[in-house]
Amino acid sequence: MSVRNHASRNETDVAIIGGGLVGMSLAYGLLRQGKRVTVFDEGDQALRASRGNFGLVWVQGKGDTCPAYARLSRLSAQLWPALAASLQRDTGIDIELRQDGGLYVCLDQPSLQLRAEMLARMQQEADGDYPFEVLNAEQAREKEPALGPDIAGATWSPMDGHLNPLLLFRALHQAFELHGGCLINGQPVQHIRPRQTGGFDIILDGHRLQADKVILAAGLGNKTLAPQLGLHAPVEPNRGQVLITERLKPFIGYPTGHVRQTGEGTVQLGDSKEDVGLDTGTTAEEIGKIAARAIRMYPVLEKVRLIRAWGALRVMTPDGYPIYQQSGQYPGAYVVTCHSGVTLGAVHAGPLVDWLLGKDTDISLEAFSADRFPL
Repeated sequence: MSVRNHASRNETDVAIIGGGLVGMSLAYGLLRQGKRVTVFDEGDQALRASRGNFGLVWVQGKGDTCPAYARLSRLSAQLWPALAASLQRDTGIDIELRQDGGLYVCLDQPSLQLRAEMLARMQQEADGDYPFEVLNAEQAREKEPALGPDIAGATWSPMDGHLNPLLLFRALHQAFELHGGCLINGQPVQHIRPRQTGGFDIILDGHRLQADKVILAAGLGNKTLAPQLGLHAPVEPNRGQVLITERLKPFIGYPTGHVRQTGEGTVQLGDSKEDVGLDTGTTAEEIGKIAARAIRMYPVLEKVRLIRAWGALRVMTPDGYPIYQQSGQYPGAYVVTCHSGVTLGAVHAGPLVDWLLGKDTDISLEAFSADRFPL
């Protein structure tokens, strides 16, 4: 176990269980509001979704059955430029945020029609303020010339973008340290005990810390931690496999839900969805499907070398939407869990922190209570 920064202190304003993108975004926002923050990070044995994700700041189509989630995703995308600028001022790290719009490429007409109908419903629910375009194959290729002949079309929205998730992760950790945060790394939290006088004891092997508030941001670990605090977090793993190509000259102008070109020129392919438990491996079958779909979209990829592949686990609730809830039994204890740690990162560092601190905020979180799931 390692402890960085105010290690001699046994008290903190806020303890965050989980040092991934969700936990570190919350920590950064709390530190900027002058709070003492301690993050407990399990270490390299953790199932780190934050180091395996796709890096999209994506809005179109998100929340098609939950308008509150659609609004939250769009708000976060709008807040991302300010957060990226703040991180760069603090750390000098450019997280390569680009928000020039995004394409969702469809390979058959029924898929394109269904997607157009879904986005039209979302636009209606947003009182018309939900910009998107439905493009036929020719129009899609005018916008993205590298798209191949074997596509039906695409939907495009100016709300979408992408960033480098590893640079984001590095910037959050570096900014956390610069602002005086304490990171306790390398060992899982064993117990969280509410104190009779208020607050909580965070207990690890050989270490105990008192916290006024505790936030569960431990991803899949929230499922077992939440009941200790009168909370409910029915999360399950869902594996996504990701492929990376060799570096290429820029040829993809807009990220898609399946393919994006990074700032360094590599092309990232992905978006498998597999119910395989805690297995973070890769399979030749799924890699083949991902590659074949990408080649249909961008034929130039057929002759390109793949240099890396990995699997990572999404943190999924039964309906796919986040859980944001304070414990009714132990006020000051919260669960924060989602599978969109990148897209929602700017909300987590901003308005959600205001909510955690009991301040006025324009966001509505009633739809994200775990009470919607049966015990």
